[in-house]
Amino acid sequence: MVTRAVITGAAGMLGWRLTERLLAGGYEVHGVDVREPEAMPRGLTWSTADIRDTGALRRVLSSGDVLVHCASALPSYPEAEIRSIIVDGARSVLGAAAAAGVHRAVHVSSTAVYGLPSVVLTTEDHPREPVDPYSAAKSAAEEVAEAHRAEGLCVPILRPKTFLGPGRMGLFSMLFEWAAEGRNFPVLGRGDVKIQMFAVEDLVDAVVTVLEAPGEIANDTYNLAATDFGTLREDFQAVLDAAGHGKRVISLPARPALAALDLLRRAGLSPVYGRLLHKLMADSYVSVARAQRRLGFAPKLSNRDAILRTFDWWLAHRRTAGPAPAASGRTSRDPWRQGVLGAAKVFF
Repeated sequence: MVTRAVITGAAGMLGWRLTERLLAGGYEVHGVDVREPEAMPRGLTWSTADIRDTGALRRVLSSGDVLVHCASALPSYPEAEIRSIIVDGARSVLGAAAAAGVHRAVHVSSTAVYGLPSVVLTTEDHPREPVDPYSAAKSAAEEVAEAHRAEGLCVPILRPKTFLGPGRMGLFSMLFEWAAEGRNFPVLGRGDVKIQMFAVEDLVDAVVTVLEAPGEIANDTYNLAATDFGTLREDFQAVLDAAGHGKRVISLPARPALAALDLLRRAGLSPVYGRLLHKLMADSYVSVARAQRRLGFAPKLSNRDAILRTFDWWLAHRRTAGPAPAASGRTSRDPWRQGVLGAAKVFF
């Protein structure tokens, strides 16, 4: 029997990759997004709708067996919009799924729910300690998911680290642009903090794994991230080396640079959001032991693999991507406007 999957945020980087993977695996897929799809391959149906439109979601889910809730806001959105899309969206989507009687609803969350944890490796048992509007919204959305789980719906909650791969732009586009132009690239302090990331290909594998795992195993909360990762300096230097200009990662005095970037952020002249500034100053990595033990899941790609694959894609597509949109950072596929940071390139 063919499984019918509904994917929210299906036009996004993760949603579209997952759509392609499920179609290739014999699923029927119904995509939901506020944007139109890139194509309409066989087995794909589509609804252009806002996830907060509960009536539309109920109609879509009435013919679905499983749901994967990928739709989200980004940290660059206005605060009210972040909460509305992430929290109200989760209520709408998961409420519609429960009413429609779907068998399983995968909720894609984020390790942002931990805030800025002082404990690394951070496990799933660490409390949610949000520190900004985005992490607070992600935490509240998880509470919605857990409430539906308590009422009997199978709700796997996936907490990936920042994921990247072909199609990812966002703040990474700044690193790639500077590298391709033959510039050095700055890091705060020595850049020797360990920052774990995750390849989108591995995240798609994880979603498929929880869709097909026995219910008693799937119905849990899982950290997801690369198991092979180094320091921020090493990952950024790998991109500069791949660009072939002989440029280096340059250390900036941490405290003055942090204060200046925070001031620019408050003035709306920098795309860097507050939590990211502080996150880049300390080790940030999570344990994936639960996913390895219970799901048998093992990521295939390292941090370096993921970032270099993304850079290769960016090099091949940069001339067709177009300039950053006026509403920069609306999706992970958009390059972020660099603001005053773009003018700083001349010093590197």
